[in-house]
Amino acid sequence: MRSRLTSNRLVGRVGELAELRLAAREAASGQPALVLLGGDSGVGKTRLISELEAALRADDPDTLILHGEGVEPADGELPYAPLLSALRPLVRGRHASLDELSAGSRAQLGSLLPSLQGGELPPTREDGTGQVRLFEAMLELLDLAGERSPVALVLEDMHWADRSTRAFVAFLARSLRSERLFVLLSYRTDELYRRHPLRPLLAELERLERARLIRLEPFDREELGQALEDILGSSPGGALLERLFARAEGNPLFTEELLAVGLDGRGAAPQSLRDAFLVRIERLPDHAQRAARAVAVGYALPEAVISEATGLDPLTLQEALREAMAEQILIANGDGLLSFRHALLREALYDDLLPGERSDLHLRLARALEARIGQGSEGELIRSAAIAAHYAAAGDQPAALRTTIIAAESAEQARAYGEAADLLERALELWPRVPADARPADLDYVELLRRTATAHAMQSNRSRSEDLLQEALGHLDAQAEPSRYAALLAGLARAIWSLNRGPEAVALGERALEVLPEDDPDHLRPVLRGWLARTRFLRGRFRQAADDAEAALAEATAVGNTVAEAETLNTLGMARVALGDADAGIGYLTRAIEVARRVDDQDSMISAYSNLADMYNVIGQTRTALAIAREGLAQSSRRLVHAHNWMNLSVAEMAFEAGEWSEARAHLSPEPGRLTGVLLIVRYLRGIEQDLAMGDPEGARAALEAVEPLVCDSEEPQWIALYGVLRAALCRREGNLDGAQAAIADALDRLECCTDDVMRIARVSAGGIAVEADRAQRGRDLHDRAAVRDALTRARIHMDRLEAAATEGGAVERALLAEGRADLARAKDRATVRDWQRAADAWREIERPYPEARCRRHVAEIALMAGDRETACRIAGEVLTTAEQLGATWLIGELRALIERGRLPVGRDAGGDGVVAPAPAAAADPFGLTARERQVLALVAEGATNRQIGDALYMAEKTASVHVSRILAKLGVSGRTQAAAIAHRQHLT
Repeated sequence: MRSRLTSNRLVGRVGELAELRLAAREAASGQPALVLLGGDSGVGKTRLISELEAALRADDPDTLILHGEGVEPADGELPYAPLLSALRPLVRGRHASLDELSAGSRAQLGSLLPSLQGGELPPTREDGTGQVRLFEAMLELLDLAGERSPVALVLEDMHWADRSTRAFVAFLARSLRSERLFVLLSYRTDELYRRHPLRPLLAELERLERARLIRLEPFDREELGQALEDILGSSPGGALLERLFARAEGNPLFTEELLAVGLDGRGAAPQSLRDAFLVRIERLPDHAQRAARAVAVGYALPEAVISEATGLDPLTLQEALREAMAEQILIANGDGLLSFRHALLREALYDDLLPGERSDLHLRLARALEARIGQGSEGELIRSAAIAAHYAAAGDQPAALRTTIIAAESAEQARAYGEAADLLERALELWPRVPADARPADLDYVELLRRTATAHAMQSNRSRSEDLLQEALGHLDAQAEPSRYAALLAGLARAIWSLNRGPEAVALGERALEVLPEDDPDHLRPVLRGWLARTRFLRGRFRQAADDAEAALAEATAVGNTVAEAETLNTLGMARVALGDADAGIGYLTRAIEVARRVDDQDSMISAYSNLADMYNVIGQTRTALAIAREGLAQSSRRLVHAHNWMNLSVAEMAFEAGEWSEARAHLSPEPGRLTGVLLIVRYLRGIEQDLAMGDPEGARAALEAVEPLVCDSEEPQWIALYGVLRAALCRREGNLDGAQAAIADALDRLECCTDDVMRIARVSAGGIAVEADRAQRGRDLHDRAAVRDALTRARIHMDRLEAAATEGGAVERALLAEGRADLARAKDRATVRDWQRAADAWREIERPYPEARCRRHVAEIALMAGDRETACRIAGEVLTTAEQLGATWLIGELRALIERGRLPVGRDAGGDGVVAPAPAAAADPFGLTARERQVLALVAEGATNRQIGDALYMAEKTASVHVSRILAKLGVSGRTQAAAIAHRQHLT
């Protein structure tokens, strides 16, 4: 027996250790770090981590190291296994950060860590956000701990991590900002088969800017020689080194095991690392082998459980454990649990067990662990899942069914919905195999189906949820059990809504209301009616939404359901504003904030703040909208990541509208890679709006392509309309008027004809008129009368729609109507200064400087074309100043082009310097201009005289005059200003 198997000093990993320590130092300074440490089994990841942890303690003794390990599941995943083992010391030691947790976070963590004794949890929403709230609570805990000292969160063996742990890691990586947190994840690369569940997470994490990837390779000959010299106490001979290197291929663990079995590289070596392990285990005394077999089945066990499973008395067991630990097969961790020195050892022994021996040990362990359940410890969740797995592996199906359902309940309470869904699916499989009298008495098959469907819904697996609910409805009589039947219909409606089958979902919700009995024992009615109100609102059915919300509000108040009350007030407020009753709507939204704040419902409160800001924006009170958004942001804790992100984007939207573009850009966070769901759609669309205004067409194009599939999967007018308008705007910038027309048509096709959403109809219709005005201008430029007629016909259709929407709308719709009328006049080639000034005035009334500036740019252009250079110069200068203050790069480019071609004395001494939007690529020439004529036209567009053209192109002034005359003839215009305008519109320069 050797006194040790490993070298005293770290060999061959100096560079990796230095890189890890550097990342940890950066994290300690407020730059959170994420390191992915990969390598094959036995290559030395655990040794490197232990050296790192020692170094971190030496660098700063106050460093808080939270270390957890994934557990290889026997049958299914163990919820939060690595996280629970990492957080357990912090909770048991009563770290000071625990006392600083908010009440909501304490309640959330109490569901996972019972000893925290958290407060009452808010009702679970069936939108899957319950798990996000738990994750936010864990992030708050880590952040608070980091305020006192640097924190290192080390999660080993992530290839065995359960899906909830993987989900938390993804959330954590997306949410890190300035926390003093160093995160290290290790995993076996040789375990990652093509469809391994860790692969998508690793791919996501590797794309993050703060992530570092370290891959450990086997030792080379020199490194192996150094390690052997330290273990053996003398330099290994060349032959020994070569034999060990050939057999172990530089794998440190295999090398150590070859030495441990006493072969010294000679004789018949084990064929694999597994065989080497078994040779060492077989050298143990019988009672030590019995103990090792129990641990192989149970992973990490206390002595008492090993004693029960093996039948060894305490004294004999202690002797057995000493033997196993002396041979460095078993080790004891800080919690008093015995486990294998390396997981590969455990795997080898477990695989070597006879089937009957394995089943018997599983059964013994299940009973021993079940006798200890209910003690309220942090390991209760893992223990309940392990008991169910042991019974299943033992083949005791009644016990497996019973404990699987219990484990699923524990997983649900801890927001581990994915594991809960898997456990309940297993229960569904077991149900028909278990006699009726052996099934749980408090559960029937329909309820089991419903719970399984709910767990899948929480994980956004709506298709499976739909199938299970349909099956459950088939087993239930609506007449005999109307309340249960209605509840199932309501769940099915939500599942189908999320699958973008809106009309079908609403019909199911209405049917559920019809089936629901008057007495409504479970108080489902206000929740269901409130959900119907919200779905109708999102689909643009504001009148129906208001009616349903009024009824739901009365019902929610009557039964004291404050969550339903706050959410319904939210919906009712928006619906009333949308229907023109702004005062009432704002009153309801203000009440929603008050109710949510009173019951500490952060989700409803932030939602109400965001919607209140949006509604002020809708009615044209832009500055008030921005003030409300700022207030909501101040009320949202940065640690409540979802709500904080939402309010950041609300501020970004309102600040952009109000002309505070620096603030808008600063709050356009986080980056899309950190977001999912609706927040991702909002982030993309707001970013596109800013990119177009600030002169980044490439960024806008990339974001439009990224968000397109998300919008296509949505039925909500707010996203459909905005996407269509932004797509059309980009196409207009690029001169792709057919694409712009198609974008508007597609948006209108998807907006339901019977929608009450005049806000979105107005915006899309106004965008459509602008597109057709461009098309009419192009038709006139090309002398294509048919194209002009078609454009005018379409523009008038859009105008009819816009006028109808503006009649029912408010100040914003009236501003859109004024701009639409100016564009219609432009389409007819009859636009006047007065038309565009009216539009600019309408935007100024609601304090939106950018659309006002856009309209005033047309005022300057028309004045120039009419020969009123004084007005053109004054307006162009004023608008240019506004555009520069905003940072409106595209508009600056348009104005500078107008100033140059009109030779207006605006900022002439600046030499034309300034930010100019990138011009689209030159279009194909439809006028038959020669290359030389296009050069001349470019100078004409810049306002050059014939003499200046001649000087620039080395030609006589008279020759330049001839070229200009030919160009005017080809373009079919009478003057240089008109020619310059066509050149600008058709991108001929």
